[in-house]
Amino acid sequence: DVSSSPAHRGVGKTTLVMRVLETLRSSHLHLAVRGFYTREVRENGERVGFEVVTLDGRSGPLASSRIRSPESVRWPTVGKYKVDVASLESLALPELQVKEDTDLFIIDEVGKMELFSPAFFPAVMRVMESNIPVLATIPLPRYGRDIPGVARLRNHPGADVFTLNTGNRDTMRESIYNQLSRLMQKR
Repeated sequence: DVSSSPAHRGVGKTTLVMRVLETLRSSHLHLAVRGFYTREVRENGERVGFEVVTLDGRSGPLASSRIRSPESVRWPTVGKYKVDVASLESLALPELQVKEDTDLFIIDEVGKMELFSPAFFPAVMRVMESNIPVLATIPLPRYGRDIPGVARLRNHPGADVFTLNTGNRDTMRESIYNQLSRLMQKR
């Protein structure tokens, strides 16, 4: 079962995920959570990239507009950003291993950058096929075009999709919290 929050960048998906997680942790002691989130990297107020952060606090680059290393020439590009697939995989893939003692997975986000990793989507699907609750974020389709992997998650039979916008953040937070609490009680 999954709760996914599609929305455009900058609407507050990561903030919402972290607040839901905080509330879950305070109401479910000893909660075993695995996963990661992405956050912006800014220099002088300008976004210059993104990093992957595991829930135990380890972090590394996901994408950068400033990287100029010899190996980055071959890296995939999204807009002005070069995507560091190896860094993503070294941090995110171990967090996506299905283990029975896990109560909840956080996957923020499954988007274009993350899907450049050939191992990432299969790992996400293994998590989805487990009976462990998942809170994942996905981007909304742009210009009517969906990213194929994202579409598969959105249409997954166990998925409950909550669409986030600036006007519904508080009610969404409560709905997602309630849904995840119910799913965790069923286990």
